[in-house]
Amino acid sequence: MSVIHVAIHGAAGRMGRRLIALGAADPQLHIAAALESPDHPQLGEDAGLVAGIRALGIPLRSGLEAAVDVVIDFSVPQAVLGILQVCLQRKLPLVEATTGLKPEQTAQLLAAAQHVPVLWSPNMSLAVNLTMKLAELAARALANKDADVEILERHHRFKEDAPSGTALKFGQIIAGIMGQTAQRHGREGRPGARPHGEIGYHAIRVGDNPGEHTIVFGMLGETIELTVRATSRDCYAQGALAAAKFLVGKPPGLYAMSDVLGL
Repeated sequence: MSVIHVAIHGAAGRMGRRLIALGAADPQLHIAAALESPDHPQLGEDAGLVAGIRALGIPLRSGLEAAVDVVIDFSVPQAVLGILQVCLQRKLPLVEATTGLKPEQTAQLLAAAQHVPVLWSPNMSLAVNLTMKLAELAARALANKDADVEILERHHRFKEDAPSGTALKFGQIIAGIMGQTAQRHGREGRPGARPHGEIGYHAIRVGDNPGEHTIVFGMLGETIELTVRATSRDCYAQGALAAAKFLVGKPPGLYAMSDVLGL
């Protein structure tokens, strides 16, 4: 297998730095470009040094000049459409890992998948995506079995969106099978007895928690809980790098981490 040349968009962010560090240590990958916003104060600095590893000879740039095989976007929502246009113009596969996208951004991402391969997931963790499959199996088994569903998620204090995109994806999967039509974001006061046709979401923001999710299926007399917990952000970076390897050479279309896992 030939070495895959990767561009990292959002290269100076927390996840971008880990993508560079882990990608540079992977013999199947070559970090060929590190992209940041035009006004980023570290433009021109060596991407390896920014990531806390050895110098790579790849400066942080605001535009994609190098020849690459695939782009990983781990940036911010307002930067997604810019890199999406670059991928469309250059016919490059895109691993889209940025969360908190607005409906219009999601629509353009889906439209782009008609022209280039796009792997989009609200969570790049292999363990999270496997747990989504387990949640799907549980939902199918418990459909019409009078089970309540609640989703709890914990993240670091700096996370800006709530509930997490991953929690919402869990809920979407479950509701698509079990038929819940309402969402409840936390509870207070006297909301009354729990309606059966809702999924409850509870977002906790504490310290530097890199992310954990618990899906509760509650019946009368018994409970099932599925919990997936990250101990380091490296799981998200490793998942994104695995996705990049998977996506190279694929035809245009929309892909998911379940495809990477062979689910």
